[in-house]
Amino acid sequence: MKDDYGLSIWGENNFEIKGDDVLVSYGKKPTLLQITKEIREKGYKGPILLRFPHLIKKQIDLLFSEFKRASSEFNYKGAFKAVFPLKVNQFPNFINELIEVSNGHNYGLEAGSKAELIIAMAKTPMGAPITVNGFKDKEMIALCFIAANSGHDITITIEGLNELKTILEVNREFQQEFNSYVTPKIGMRIRLHSSGIGAWAKSGGYSSKFGLTSTELLEAFDILKSNHLLDRFYMIHFHIGSQMEEIGPLKKALREAGNIYADLKKRGATALNAINIGGGLAVEYSQVPKSKSRNYSIKEFANDVIFLMQEIAKNKGVKEPDIFTESGRFIAASHSVLIAPVLELFSQEYHEKSLRLKEKNPPLIEELYDLYTSINRQNATEYLHDAIDHLESLLTLFDLGYIDLEDRSNTEILVNLIIKKAISLLAEDSKELVRLQNKFQEKYLVNFSIFQSLPDFWGLGQTFPIMPISNLSKKATQAASIWDITCDSDGEIAFNENAPLKLHDIDVSKEEYFLAFFLTGAYQEILGMRHNLFTHPTEATIKFDKDGNYKIENILEAQNIMDILEDIDYDIGAIDKKLKSNIEESTLIDETQKHILLGKLYLYLSENSYLKTIQATKG
Repeated sequence: MKDDYGLSIWGENNFEIKGDDVLVSYGKKPTLLQITKEIREKGYKGPILLRFPHLIKKQIDLLFSEFKRASSEFNYKGAFKAVFPLKVNQFPNFINELIEVSNGHNYGLEAGSKAELIIAMAKTPMGAPITVNGFKDKEMIALCFIAANSGHDITITIEGLNELKTILEVNREFQQEFNSYVTPKIGMRIRLHSSGIGAWAKSGGYSSKFGLTSTELLEAFDILKSNHLLDRFYMIHFHIGSQMEEIGPLKKALREAGNIYADLKKRGATALNAINIGGGLAVEYSQVPKSKSRNYSIKEFANDVIFLMQEIAKNKGVKEPDIFTESGRFIAASHSVLIAPVLELFSQEYHEKSLRLKEKNPPLIEELYDLYTSINRQNATEYLHDAIDHLESLLTLFDLGYIDLEDRSNTEILVNLIIKKAISLLAEDSKELVRLQNKFQEKYLVNFSIFQSLPDFWGLGQTFPIMPISNLSKKATQAASIWDITCDSDGEIAFNENAPLKLHDIDVSKEEYFLAFFLTGAYQEILGMRHNLFTHPTEATIKFDKDGNYKIENILEAQNIMDILEDIDYDIGAIDKKLKSNIEESTLIDETQKHILLGKLYLYLSENSYLKTIQATKG
């Protein structure tokens, strides 16, 4: 049976396998290989990030439709509203598409810094909500006032009492400077007793970085009341953590927040009409059933939120609140796919033609050769054990000086060839095969940087679905470890026996072989680092017309070497001058050769740091 690489678990019907290829399950269903080759034929080298705006739209539509369905089923009176948290992905080729495809949903943006607030002010459609979270100074709060008086529906969520005092200060200044003005809506982030689970659990609970305690909440209420701003108190907000894998902690938090909302309403906060439940709606990253990370559906999520808010409002005799969400990972993760070419399989130098057998070889090498030529399904396990035993013995003989380098080379080649044969002969579920794969994995050198493109893998151990985009009608037999091209030992996705990745035995000098890394659209781009000065991959947006044909738009090429150096504050003019003078003043070559050398230098400086495959060089 061919491997579907867990597509039925994490794929959400966004991609499918047909024959050799991975297809985009949309429009006329182009293959990822077809799209990749078309971009490479335009001259773009290295890894490529593909954006699919239709998948952003799919997630937004699903979020709103499920809450609309749940509201209708429960006859819920409050409205549902949502904003996208910019911290998840601020890049223009994503945000511009997000705004376009969300048209009709009144979908807004959430900002957590001054720069993000400027993006929100410039990109959010008038009438759609903006929420502002995180710690704020006077300038940031003043920007919120500017947004409100420009016509935006903006809510400042205060994280501490000092921020509320600054809001009052800015409000007084506007009162003195303007005949009429609008004070932004005010939200209060509450520090719940409830917390989430997993890597981001510390976002909630009493030890959380953010939010007001019950005592501070009551004090803030009194401050607003005494300053005649209670009519601007619109929202309470909480967040129990990103990638919320279980629904239980959210249900507990909803009950706690709902009771706080009802209490504040009864105290006289008549303008308080919204509960912002934050983000955390999880994405399924697992490729194997036994390690699935999410135990609920979007339908269950919507049902629980609507039901619990309605139940509390009814029991407490208050108005059912509008419900806000700030789910970002759920919206963004699936929209981008990183495609990277395999440069080398590290055991592929072990070919029979590479053997340097002598007329008279050490007896153990002669035995290894006999094992290689006579191995079959019946004796595969026995011969495999013998080969590994011979390997240890021969390496010991080399250390003692009894065999030479040619003998050692022949040993390595023969053992590797026997292992490959054994893998193809042993049954798929053989315990010996599993043990073998755990010990001897093929190393795939892939043209990308884990630190740049998958930083959450390096920093948090977050896994991402990985699969080849071709050869899928063939059985993949190689237990694979993936090496990136950085000179860092952490730049590896090691073989995991609990979620084994099998890839194909491809001669990449004759055939290109690409790996796809899925669900990379949330956080990875903005968190990516320039370790070894590798820049962002070349990116392209793939859009479909009404007839289902795709077109490639908004190609943003990876930065060239000089651009990267300039970004980290090198004086590239001085570097250019120095490199040029070194060649011009060289006494090793003549003037004609200097001209040729300068041409080569400037050609290489105009390219990015990613490596070229043999095929790309030939092209």
